[in-house]
Amino acid sequence: MTDKPTAAAREHMHKLADKGLKEPKLLQKEEVIALAVHVAGEHGHATGREHEIAKKAQHNPEGVTAAEIQTLCAHVKGERTAR
Repeated sequence: MTDKPTAAAREHMHKLADKGLKEPKLLQKEEVIALAVHVAGEHGHATGREHEIAKKAQHNPEGVTAAEIQTLCAHVKGERTAR
């Protein structure tokens, strides 16, 4: 069983996603990894493409494109309305 993230953790992730949607290449390496880990942990909620990007970002955060970062961020932002 996985623990649900706290409200503060969810809020932090949404702030990162907002930042990434506006200026994806300004995210720091650790921030990209945090988004990727979050999306990768969304079993059943993330698409196959989102999982691919998350896996790539975890292993090589500097190698992901701005569009790929925005895909991860859009997934995080879409969670609030989907649940």
